[in-house]
Amino acid sequence: MRVGTFVLAAQFPGQGQGEALHRAVRSAEVAEESGLDSVWLAEHHFVPYGVCPSAVTLAGLLLGRTRRIRVGTAVSVLPGVHPVALGEQAALLHVTSGGRFTLGVGRGGPWVDLEVFGAGLEAYESGFPESLDLLLRWLREPSVGSASPRFPFREVAVVPRPDELIGGPPGPETVVACTSPTTVRLAAERALPMLLGMHCGDEEKAEMVALWRRCATEAGHPPEVAASAEHVSAGVAQIASSAADASELLLKAMPGWLKQGLDAHITVDGRVRVMRDPLAYTEMLCGIHPVGPPKLAADRLAATAERTGIRRFALLVEGSGDLSATEDTIRRLGEDVLPLLL
Repeated sequence: MRVGTFVLAAQFPGQGQGEALHRAVRSAEVAEESGLDSVWLAEHHFVPYGVCPSAVTLAGLLLGRTRRIRVGTAVSVLPGVHPVALGEQAALLHVTSGGRFTLGVGRGGPWVDLEVFGAGLEAYESGFPESLDLLLRWLREPSVGSASPRFPFREVAVVPRPDELIGGPPGPETVVACTSPTTVRLAAERALPMLLGMHCGDEEKAEMVALWRRCATEAGHPPEVAASAEHVSAGVAQIASSAADASELLLKAMPGWLKQGLDAHITVDGRVRVMRDPLAYTEMLCGIHPVGPPKLAADRLAATAERTGIRRFALLVEGSGDLSATEDTIRRLGEDVLPLLL
């Protein structure tokens, strides 16, 4: 079982952006000290839901501050960037970190980001597969050119080449955030592991894993590939002496953060997006994820692994909005929960 943290750099009401970023950096350092497997970094633009606008940049900082733990993006929003630019950054982090970097990519949403960065709505609605394939070519081939109308360029050398890492994997692991059957199929056809969101329960995640396996087999991948993919399950964690105490911490802080953060999202074309009820959503998260004492937390992680086959976890630990409580949950995940999962 591989347990890591999921860091949004969430800005809670009454907090500054610097405070949120400091908590994000500190939580990664404590995760390494506590023996956790990984840190996953989210990326958002123009909203207090998360104040990290570049997951790869923060990943570079954290890889420099740590020595053992894996650092991944969850996710870098692909429609808003040029795939080659992201591929160059991923290759750089892969080689210089000794292979500790994981590149998570996703489609994002129809947000105003698309207008600001000049990508346009089409990049979100239909351009993700093309961008993903160009990114994968950059991470796997010695030179790349493109004749597509969206990304036309002559053949150029890949520098640095991911396979220049001495004694390590030939390229950074790449995972895809999947929220629909379309993205599940996309990831499966390319044999890429999925990152499944914290809004999903075990039943839904199990269905997505089963669909991924069927699509991977239909795409011609060997059965062992379909059986060995290391998908990632996102969730929420808060460790306390009782489930009531842990839930109370989250119910006091998360609804205000969710309302402030989600309400700030602006669609690029004015379409109406119905957001979840913050209180009901927080209650649901507390009920399905490792929120409570160590034994309950371990039991819920083990149950998810048994039901879905997923054995990698990215757990949001900053839901209290408090640095001390965040650090305590991370340490207790390492000291009290992990030993119960061995």
